[in-house]
Amino acid sequence: MGELRIHSVLVTGANRGIGLEFVQRFLGMPTPPKWVFAGCRDPKGQRAQELQNLASKHPNLVIVPLEVSNPASIKAAAATVEKHLGGSGLNLLINNAGILKINSLANETLENMTEIYTTNTIGPLLMGQAFLPLLKKAAQGSPGSALSCSKAAIVNISSIGGSITSQFAWDMIQIVSYRCSKAALNMLTKCQSLGYREHGILCVALHPGWVQTDMGNAAGHQPPVTVDASVQGMLKVLSSLSEKDTGTFLDWEGKVLPW
Repeated sequence: MGELRIHSVLVTGANRGIGLEFVQRFLGMPTPPKWVFAGCRDPKGQRAQELQNLASKHPNLVIVPLEVSNPASIKAAAATVEKHLGGSGLNLLINNAGILKINSLANETLENMTEIYTTNTIGPLLMGQAFLPLLKKAAQGSPGSALSCSKAAIVNISSIGGSITSQFAWDMIQIVSYRCSKAALNMLTKCQSLGYREHGILCVALHPGWVQTDMGNAAGHQPPVTVDASVQGMLKVLSSLSEKDTGTFLDWEGKVLPW
């Protein structure tokens, strides 16, 4: 397994849960990235307090206002990141921001479906488009032609709930809009892998496990995976990805999941 050595990374939904843990892990690496960009809706709000504390101790951490359901916010975030990078590219984009609303098939609504698709599926699409120039620049500035997360990559945090084959935990929680949004995110990942390969960008969908976060606890059951174990596992997976893995759907332990 290679070591994940990157110059810059952007994590969306970085003020809590998996996103916040990613940020902490990147900052704590033996050779941390020169730039860690943490995207969150309200950087000055109470829910971003831990991020603010980290930023006061780590000058390489930049908190970026970012609402992934808002194209103008995404465009502004891309401009902020580009300004800090000062001519270099963005190695790693982790589309982690996501929302879930508990609803049965019978009670699912247009409003829910629209809101959840906008954040969970359309957001990562627009993020990929907005940050493509910076990802391409990172790929062009990396030696060798082989794809890797140390060169340039888009990582979409998906869910086994989006697997059409597995139907994971249907009897426990239907979450139809969330499942549909993640199935669509998996297809987006495949499309990105096909469209961005020529630019030297690796694209992968990752299931973080059923994790002990606010979202993971929403079903009313204790999730089996800690945030720490999930992110540690995902970083290990990211460090091992290569050309053959672009466009795949993997879990936090590196296992291939069924579409």
